Amino acid sequence: MDRIVQTSAEAGAFSGAVLAARDGEVLLDKGYGFANREWLIPNDGDTEFRLGSITKQFTAVAIMILNERGLVDLDAPMKTWLSDAPAAWDQVTVRRLLAHTAGIPNFTSFDDFQSTKALPATLDSLIARFRDSPLDFQPGEGRKYSNSGYVLLTAVIEKASGKTYADFLSETLFQPLGMRDTGYDRNATILPRRASGYTPTAGGVINAEHWDMSIPQGAGGLYSTSHDLLKWEQGLFGGRVLRPASLELLTTPVRDGYAFGVFAIEAEGNTTIAHSGGLNGFNTYMAYDPDRHTTVIVLGNLNGTAPDMLGASLMALAREDGRPGQSSASPETTALQGYAGIYERAPDASISISVADGTLFSQTGDQDPIELSANSGDVFVIPDGDARITFTRDASGAIAGLILHQDGRDWIASKS
Repeated sequence: MDRIVQTSAEAGAFSGAVLAARDGEVLLDKGYGFANREWLIPNDGDTEFRLGSITKQFTAVAIMILNERGLVDLDAPMKTWLSDAPAAWDQVTVRRLLAHTAGIPNFTSFDDFQSTKALPATLDSLIARFRDSPLDFQPGEGRKYSNSGYVLLTAVIEKASGKTYADFLSETLFQPLGMRDTGYDRNATILPRRASGYTPTAGGVINAEHWDMSIPQGAGGLYSTSHDLLKWEQGLFGGRVLRPASLELLTTPVRDGYAFGVFAIEAEGNTTIAHSGGLNGFNTYMAYDPDRHTTVIVLGNLNGTAPDMLGASLMALAREDGRPGQSSASPETTALQGYAGIYERAPDASISISVADGTLFSQTGDQDPIELSANSGDVFVIPDGDARITFTRDASGAIAGLILHQDGRDWIASKS
């Protein structure tokens, strides 16, 4: 695992902190690159990163707690909490906001967002930005990712609890779980060990553009560490946060694999409950496999796709032991077709994966194709050889790349 992340870091694609744990055992806990490049301060497990949309699962859990307390009806219309809600929102409910099926247009996709993201805003002024915009579809008839919906959920939490969003989450979630390095990020706060965010450009890495943290709200405003997020996953899936029925509802897909604040993906016998996040200077990924009690956390302070790719790779590696949820039986031909394609190892090297007569084959350059045998899940081995291939998936469950383990080395390749 360390070699895979280090390869990405040395290539200039990743900077951040990574943690992987299974059954209470920490497999990898390490920082890569710098929390502050100007002072050369390294990242580690106590570095605080902006989470972006990983925040949404905390917002969703807060709503579920209020539902358990009888303070929020998931199926009541928005006018229950916003008396002046437009008539178009009559069928917009909390349940639909949680699953992005309410049709509320996403204000961060508006043409003026780039010119307003650096300006302080109140919750009411944010809602005003999209309240009079036409719905993307009739509530319940589609799914479209909407940060606006989670801004509305922030308002619901504050109205129902009588507390600010930040205070309610701190008192209800973070303090009971001992998450001392997690909270709502504010630009003005002097926050020890907070990472600076960076953006790659053709001329090199630069400081990320300013984003006022009053904008993300419950859609993306939290910060945390990899150590604290492990406490979160252990607490949430260990039954310390929600009642079993609420946790099941939270993680049951509603549409297109999206549940409440998380994706819940079933692929090749594996269940992955995950979400990624992105803000200026930060990209993050967090996933949990409930069958193996496995957590993967990748927090990056350099914009790019590396956290998603690394997260999928680390989860695939953690699943290589044939535990429940994986099948040693050969996949059906239709499933094998999902692995087929060209995987780029380097600018001048690639691996071709093909299917013939119900069997998967690997071919490098002009060499003869080599038959692969199913081992477990997304892992295939070369019979009578010492090499194996682990296919990696993105957050949606699609095959995104592979790792070739051969001669004591790990070769990482992305599907083209």
